[in-house]
Amino acid sequence: AALQAALERLLPARDLHGVIVESCEGSEVRLRFPFHPSFLGPGEIFSGPALLSFADTAIFAAAQASCGVGVLPLTGSINMTFLKPAQATDIVALSRVIRRGRTLAHVEAWLFNHVAIDAIAHATASCILAAAR
Repeated sequence: AALQAALERLLPARDLHGVIVESCEGSEVRLRFPFHPSFLGPGEIFSGPALLSFADTAIFAAAQASCGVGVLPLTGSINMTFLKPAQATDIVALSRVIRRGRTLAHVEAWLFNHVAIDAIAHATASCILAAAR
């Protein structure tokens, strides 16, 4: 509940995509992005930019869960690998902090169609840990 409230307070509505925090244990987070037809691109599969945005939101969530309310994680760099087309279903994201220092966190996110079985994308990012204002 605390992470859900933090995401809704800190992120612009366009970055939330109706996200639901399903679980949060330390710096490991499970999010669900409910399906919406506006996420589809050509061929009735998810658009790449929509999936990249989901991954960025999941990475932010894991970094925020790890750092707490006094820190605002800012994406410094992000790398996304698309493993297979995402079908028109909810997207589940599993994200976690791989390594965290004083000013930087390395975070990863895995995206799945509906259930966490066969990944559709993988993202890694470096987040700058700024003081929250």
